[in-house]
Amino acid sequence: MRAAVIGAGMAGLASARQLALAGWEVDVLERADGPRADGYMMDFFGLGFDAAERMGLLPRLREVAYRIGAVEYVDARSGRRTASIDYDRFAEALGGRLLSLMRPDLELVLLDALADAPADSVRVHYGVTYDPAEAGDGGGGLGGGLGGRLAGADLVIGADGIHSSVRAALFGDESQFVRPLGLRAAAYVIDGAPDLHAEFDGRFVLTDTVDRQAGIYGLRDGRVAAFLAYRGDAHDGLDPDEDAPTRLRRVFGGLWPPIDRLLERCPPHPYDDVVAQVVLPQWHRGTTVLAGDGCQAVSLLAGQGASMAIAGAELLADLVGPCRDAAAVEAALGEVERRWRPVVEEKQAAGRRAANTFLPPDRLRLLLRRWTLRASSLPVVDSLVMRSIAGGTGLKGRAGA
Repeated sequence: MRAAVIGAGMAGLASARQLALAGWEVDVLERADGPRADGYMMDFFGLGFDAAERMGLLPRLREVAYRIGAVEYVDARSGRRTASIDYDRFAEALGGRLLSLMRPDLELVLLDALADAPADSVRVHYGVTYDPAEAGDGGGGLGGGLGGRLAGADLVIGADGIHSSVRAALFGDESQFVRPLGLRAAAYVIDGAPDLHAEFDGRFVLTDTVDRQAGIYGLRDGRVAAFLAYRGDAHDGLDPDEDAPTRLRRVFGGLWPPIDRLLERCPPHPYDDVVAQVVLPQWHRGTTVLAGDGCQAVSLLAGQGASMAIAGAELLADLVGPCRDAAAVEAALGEVERRWRPVVEEKQAAGRRAANTFLPPDRLRLLLRRWTLRASSLPVVDSLVMRSIAGGTGLKGRAGA
């Protein structure tokens, strides 16, 4: 059996590895020229942590994880700390089953893990686009010069993100399915800023501000990461001709001196996208199926996008892996959706509830968040807050990263 996976992100790579271990031949098509270097720090816990443990990936993930003692909020005018969250207490609420990972590091671990499959069973093709005009037997087009060789795939997995081309080919324009939550998020990493790295090495610091929030933290090898969240989406008057660095400098300029220094070094093409969820009535058609954010985007407000991508990919491979004909594959895809959709819907509901906590729209709600975080140092309140975070959004999801 042969599968074509469109997208070499977390859902795509995890699906490819698990299917190859089940005896499939898999080709992964990725339009980017190589693994992505952008992305922000993520809390990795819950169902994805459990799946990674079953997949034997935890030792490698622990090697690339970061140790974060606390998330600090600061007053943008004075730089004074206003509140903090003890990260160790959050980890304790999860029984220690928590990792802080940069998205590019997680992707590289999954890419390296393809070597666990039989030799030549997985092939990753970078710089290859998906062309829906070249339809294969599975109902998906496979462009970039590989269409002829892959057109007979027994399964096509659309793991090409929230703006999925596979989904568009199957079900129509994304405006029907992508539900913006009124926010945007940007992230990038800079090098060669030793003064900033010295100030923020081992720290995760966020501005305690209304309608926009900037985060800064030091990484390995002297790098410094920026995370920027602000109100706005594709439908509220953003200038489509304004490039991302210009927009970020306009929105965040003057917010806090360390952020101004980061904005001076903003690369030409940082990650900058709408914060949204994906809701659609069906995830597959024939033997073509959507995976990851293409069908189950929970948004960074839910704090478990990477976790859900890997757990969903494991379930997909577990159910489809034993199939040996198209009818069995299609039936298995229906079972994946029946089992996984309620889980996705629960996480999406948690993400919607977190919107005003994540980025307070006014000073009253900012103060409410600040008081809640300060009260979390009290034993009883602490337990309630940490259980709430563990059961819904991640710590840095609540904090703005």
